[in-house]
Amino acid sequence: MFSAYTTLFRTPGAMKFSLTGIIGRMPVSMDSLALIFIVVAANGSYAIAGALSATASIVVSIFMPYWARVSDRIGQRALLIRVVPLKLIGFSIFLLLVLNGAPVWTWFLSIIIAEAASINLGGLVRRRWLHVLSQYKTTTDEDENDRHIINTAYSLEALNDEFVFITGPIIATACATSIAPAAGLIVGMLFLAVGMPLFAAQRATEPPASPKKMVDPHPPVIRNKQLQAVVLPTVFVGGFFGAIAIATIAFTDLYGEKSHSGVLLAIWACGSAVAAVINGLIKWRLSHAARFIIFLLSLTVLSIPFLFVQSVLALGVALFFNGFAIAPLIVNAYGVAEYAVPPGQITETLSWVVAGMPLGGALSSAIAGWVIDNYGAQTAYWVPLGFMIAALVATLPYFTTYKGLIGYSSKHD
Repeated sequence: MFSAYTTLFRTPGAMKFSLTGIIGRMPVSMDSLALIFIVVAANGSYAIAGALSATASIVVSIFMPYWARVSDRIGQRALLIRVVPLKLIGFSIFLLLVLNGAPVWTWFLSIIIAEAASINLGGLVRRRWLHVLSQYKTTTDEDENDRHIINTAYSLEALNDEFVFITGPIIATACATSIAPAAGLIVGMLFLAVGMPLFAAQRATEPPASPKKMVDPHPPVIRNKQLQAVVLPTVFVGGFFGAIAIATIAFTDLYGEKSHSGVLLAIWACGSAVAAVINGLIKWRLSHAARFIIFLLSLTVLSIPFLFVQSVLALGVALFFNGFAIAPLIVNAYGVAEYAVPPGQITETLSWVVAGMPLGGALSSAIAGWVIDNYGAQTAYWVPLGFMIAALVATLPYFTTYKGLIGYSSKHD
């Protein structure tokens, strides 16, 4: 039953880059929360903290695909040794400015510099899985087992993502509240400083670089309609994630149990983690595109119960089952994108899948916050549902594209 996972664990070098990839991407789940702690402690303004967080999200969305494109061109190690130090320097400057009471505009400038060096390590890890598992794929005709092992690898990384998003906020909160407001951000920098070099050191599993050629140069991947068909809906899915988080915090505060908000969000991630494991075991006969639509619809339907919960316990149950649709949705988004481009552009393509999520999250958080202030926490759960409906609507312009993709047999999936 678990033979596919056993194959992954036995693949030479795979566990090294997968585990170091977890360490390196821990800051993804820590930085936003840590930033809020340090800014609020410095000047007491949630508005400035929120504006800084939104600015950081926008910058990340802009630069992540760019660095992924550079990675395809020069290789992962060459990219990491050049860019990661820039991010560490940027965050160090930000800390110095905030802790020494520098003008607020300098905080924004430093956070832009830091986040401009953001790399989608999750995409680099998935690109490595495709590289090391290429021995299981034929050059002309892929069978069901070939695709099953790739699906399992993506599911494993989805599980690792959930681990990051369960433990990261807990670590950031504990450090900021128990040590010092700046400690959460500093610990995130330590994870980055340790994890990224360890990941870059795994030379044996690094995919080869694909320098730009004068003959048959690769155009920007975002022009590909197959990729657009996934990227546009995932922008709204990112909005769903952002709205759920702030609505849940407000809901627990309403019932006097704000301290349980972190636990509830961890339960949400646990539901997704369970689904990730199960998804990796199933030998699907449906195409990635068909599964993407199915889980997009499932996540929308599973968001309806939030409108009716009347207790923190009921919310926990609703969050757990809602999480069942998240990991499979993201796994299949990656699966659709992977086939949109030639191998020399896969890293950039995988980065685009999640690049728009921070933008959606920044927008939805602002909307949800306004709804909470004016109509209450319970009403705020209409915001994530609205973003999921928008995600479904966003697939309609690509009806013809999905029709062709869903028509692929399992042989091509």
